[in-house]
Formats: sequence, C-alpha cells, structure tokens
Amino acid sequence: MNKPPFQLGKIGHVALYVADLKRSVAFYTEVLGFQVSDSYGDDMMSGGAAFLRCNPDHHGIALFKATAENPAGAGLHHLAFEVGSVDDVVQARAHLREHSVPIDFDGRRRAGVQIAVEFRDPDNHRLEIYWGIDQIGPGEQARPAEEWKGALSLEEAIADPVKGQDTRLKDPGLLTGA
Repeated sequence: MNKPPFQLGKIGHVALYVADLKRSVAFYTEVLGFQVSDSYGDDMMSGGAAFLRCNPDHHGIALFKATAENPAGAGLHHLAFEVGSVDDVVQARAHLREHSVPIDFDGRRRAGVQIAVEFRDPDNHRLEIYWGIDQIGPGEQARPAEEWKGALSLEEAIADPVKGQDTRLKDPGLLTGA
C-alpha cells in the first residue's frame, strides 16, 4: 500500500444540509453552545449558509440550506480534513491527480479563508483537505468579508495570501512539479 505524501491532522469540520437554517443555527448555538463566525445570505449562496465554531477554528460545523437534490438529513455537504502545512495541501492535490481523482476545487474559499483541495470519494461524498483556517479567540470576531480573498487555484491562493497567512512553501518546487 502506498503511503500518501501528506499526513491528515484531524477531522476539521463537518458541513450539513438542513431544512431550516435559522432553526438549526438556534439549535447549535442555544443548545450546544456554538458561536456563529460567519454567514452567507442568498446573494452568496441560494438559501444561505452559516459557519459555527466551538473552539478557535473558524468553523467546526457549516450549515447549508437543503435543496431538492440535497435534502435535509439525507447526507453530508462535505467532510474536511486538516493538514499541517500549505505544502501538504499542494502534495495532496498532486497525490489525488496521480490517482485519477477528479478535483472539484482547489484554492481559497471565502469564510474561514482556508486553502483547500476539494474532491469526492467513490460514493460521491464531498471531501476537503485544507490548511490555514482562521483561528478566533474568545471574544474576538471573525475576519471581515472584505479580507477573505477567494482564490480559484492553489497557485493564486499562495501568490496572494490573506493578512496573517504565511503561504510560503517549504518546497517551492511543489507547484512547478520540480
């Protein structure tokens, strides 16, 4: 068995489809003690989304409005795995490509500003390997939306880091395949 060239650090966050976004946010905040870090309105995503935290990670749970294709309670939106460095994300993308795994997205998402590669398992579950999610201390607020810098490739995300995110590669040859 071939060992991947990166090490998963932890299950980073779970994203769920929910029938009623407000009701689910209330449950996770009022019953379980999560805090809202960010939210998307209809202008950003049909039905909206909410990102909640229970520790310094920007989000441990993300809630997405269920749709006809993805009904509430029927499944996961995605499962995310944290790695220790931006180099690991680049290596993960290369490893996935070597194994002919189609990649849905690589770059930087908005809320949380993590640099990620997103793909699917053989049963079509959405998976994410990421690094650099914002950390929010007690009493602190999430990074404002104008600082998110969404990027549509790892190369773009690495070349244009967000404030406080060191995207220098330990091995700069990773991006060039050298």
